[in-house]
Amino acid sequence: MIFPAGPDDAGALGAIHVASWRETYRGLLPDSYLARLSPAVHARRFRTGLQKPAEHEATLAAADRDGLVGYVAGGPSRARRLGEAEITTLYLLETAQGQGTGRRLVSSIARVFAANGANSLLISVLRDNIPARGFYEHLGGEAEAPRREPGPGGVTYEVSYRWPDIRGLIQMK
Repeated sequence: MIFPAGPDDAGALGAIHVASWRETYRGLLPDSYLARLSPAVHARRFRTGLQKPAEHEATLAAADRDGLVGYVAGGPSRARRLGEAEITTLYLLETAQGQGTGRRLVSSIARVFAANGANSLLISVLRDNIPARGFYEHLGGEAEAPRREPGPGGVTYEVSYRWPDIRGLIQMK
């Protein structure tokens, strides 16, 4: 089930964020950084953002019968390109991956963005996160050239994936 997240979901979202970062970025980011991540700190950030979201921002949560297993969030692109939305975070627990939940989260938030006037979509991913890159390519994202970005532990390299026409994502099942 996918639904709009609210402030009461903040604790679970903070726990998912930290757990998924530790699962996803082991070997890609410094272990010391991953060990310092705090579910409570992230829960406070979620609660604040969910209580007063910026215009056209959205956070959707995914749940199975045991509780929340992932989320997606975003809004207008940080580059402020007219008609372009950006997914800023998309995380699923490892146990929930490979079941279509990620695809449904992307499709659902694309629907929200389109209703807010977006016609294209962007998401950035660490260059060396090969499973995520494969996922975005499978969804039809067009990769841009890697770029250097400041990140935990120093410089990281990110690749942006772009969907020039958001309608293809909306129509996915």
